[in-house]
Amino acid sequence: MMLKWTMQTAFAAAMALVVPMTVLAAAEEAPPRTDYLSFAQGALPVAVIGGDAVKAGLSQAMQAIDGNPGGYLFASKAAVDTRVEFVYRLPAMTTFDRFAVPNVLETPSPSQTFTRQLEVLGSAQGPQGPFTPLARADLKTHAAKGQVSELQMLERQPVRWIKLALTGGIDIQRDAMFYEFSEIVGNGAQDAVPLSEEFNGSWRGRGFKIALQQQGAVVSGCYEPNGELHGTVSGNILRARGIGRDDGVESLFILMPDRDGALTGVSSSNGAPFRPLGGDPVDAASGPRCARPQPADLGCGAVIHAIRFGYNSAELRSESAPVLDSLAHGLQSVGDGRVTIEGHTSSEGDAAYNQSLSERRAAAVVAALQHRGLQVQNLSAVGKGESQPIASNDDEAGRSLNRRVEVVCSE
Repeated sequence: MMLKWTMQTAFAAAMALVVPMTVLAAAEEAPPRTDYLSFAQGALPVAVIGGDAVKAGLSQAMQAIDGNPGGYLFASKAAVDTRVEFVYRLPAMTTFDRFAVPNVLETPSPSQTFTRQLEVLGSAQGPQGPFTPLARADLKTHAAKGQVSELQMLERQPVRWIKLALTGGIDIQRDAMFYEFSEIVGNGAQDAVPLSEEFNGSWRGRGFKIALQQQGAVVSGCYEPNGELHGTVSGNILRARGIGRDDGVESLFILMPDRDGALTGVSSSNGAPFRPLGGDPVDAASGPRCARPQPADLGCGAVIHAIRFGYNSAELRSESAPVLDSLAHGLQSVGDGRVTIEGHTSSEGDAAYNQSLSERRAAAVVAALQHRGLQVQNLSAVGKGESQPIASNDDEAGRSLNRRVEVVCSE
């Protein structure tokens, strides 16, 4: 359910209204709106201004958009009213109508405090601006976990770059302080993101070597020490699942192209928390020494993250067409076998609602395959809801991987 913009809402936002998240969740069954200011939705930190003296860098900028509402330190031994600015690139023009900050909580230490002034600015031209103020707030400490502070909206205009400015602290007790932040949430509407074709080649970074091949929206590859991965591209984001050939350990990846052909993202192995990774392009000889499988049409056993639906609906978005084409072609050889299209969701929202949504989305995929002429007699849809996660639901990286379609074949 989308919140209507009324005078009452505007007044509440202007006062940086504190809203218990648990109350909101109980009041509406549907999952929360898409957070377009998150790494898992294609936002990427590109610059940090004023961070050199206080040890704030791209890692701290990434934590502000990782979809995890837990607090973290973004500045160390900083003076009163220190201002740090994080600049982010969005994958497409985006018009925001809401910004919020969860869990404004103080650590019980006289040297540590949560940031006080928050300003969000936007630009349609580039990372250097010019920037227009979009929203701001003077934050106050929440009474308990699970609350959010709404920012006062100042402008609503399409932007491609976001600057998040953090200034000062709520409880200043020292001349030099450690400053905390949690997460910035941005809701609104975003233009369709063109399909990236940059997942071809080899990359190498600190503790990271990977080689990828892309065919349309389908990507296969390998990574060191000896893993094989398969995934799908949605917009500028590759979501993939890897298996170690020697040990069978599962790894999950969210990757996107960065500046000058670099690759950046996060990964999780054997159920561990996601960690940042990245690498620069290298020639094949300097890449991973593993066999790189050729990409093929999607088919039996596929785990697909690139089938996109409208918010809170089973309507297939136009950018899903290449993935559905590949899947329809890859399933042509099944013949008299049984094919089940499974819909899976994250755990946001009500479990019963998610179950119903997954059923409707799986049925929509089946209808799309039949429309493409797929001749499989035993083709069916089933919804699994939130019951079978493949990643943690504690942050947006894991939640975005749990929202998927799986293809199960049997005799």
